[in-house]
Amino acid sequence: MGLRAMIDWQAIDTVFLDMDGTLLDLHFDTYFWVEHVPRRYAEKHGMPLADAKDYVMKRSHSMLGTINWYCIDYWSNELDLDIALLKEEVDHLIAVHPHVTDFLDAVRASERRVVLVTNAHMKSLALKMERTQLGGHFDAMICSHEFGMAKEQPGFWQTLQQREPYDPRRTLLVDDSLAVLRSARDYGLSWLLAVYQPDSTEARRDVGEFDAIESFADIIPQAYLKR
Repeated sequence: MGLRAMIDWQAIDTVFLDMDGTLLDLHFDTYFWVEHVPRRYAEKHGMPLADAKDYVMKRSHSMLGTINWYCIDYWSNELDLDIALLKEEVDHLIAVHPHVTDFLDAVRASERRVVLVTNAHMKSLALKMERTQLGGHFDAMICSHEFGMAKEQPGFWQTLQQREPYDPRRTLLVDDSLAVLRSARDYGLSWLLAVYQPDSTEARRDVGEFDAIESFADIIPQAYLKR
């Protein structure tokens, strides 16, 4: 049975969508943090690239799962680099996953509420919306920095409910982060989907206990499929 058949759209009123790795190809972010930032850090400090990569990786992993992991201002201060400006240097790598716009148009046409819920910093969100022109496809866009906590953290989904009222039992969340999906499940969200290949340049991954999509073509509501 395909995912489209498994999802009862009549039981869903609200669709929450992650951005990086879900709607957008994670290759941009992977390349940016694994290659571009260390290269600029090495240039600034006159050190070997391998040492810079090791330093940036260790510093970033120490913040995993917290709001600082995603915060451009935090990393600009920690690394003494203009992270927002460095993102613009490689923004040609920002790309939308296949069938995303078809899915967004179909769900909005079905009169369900479509909300972008991202951990990305506001500056990163602005850059990516400018580059992709996806902003007009959402009823609302919410950045976790507004709440001072990441989606992985306890309390996020309750805080979100105060800002964006929703029934957890009638909400679909699509997110590439297993930690985020587990956090949402703990709060009671009923419809959860992971993403098999957040980064198009990397292999299909194990998504653990969650159902997952190959692309958004897997779950476009049947009545709104383009002929």
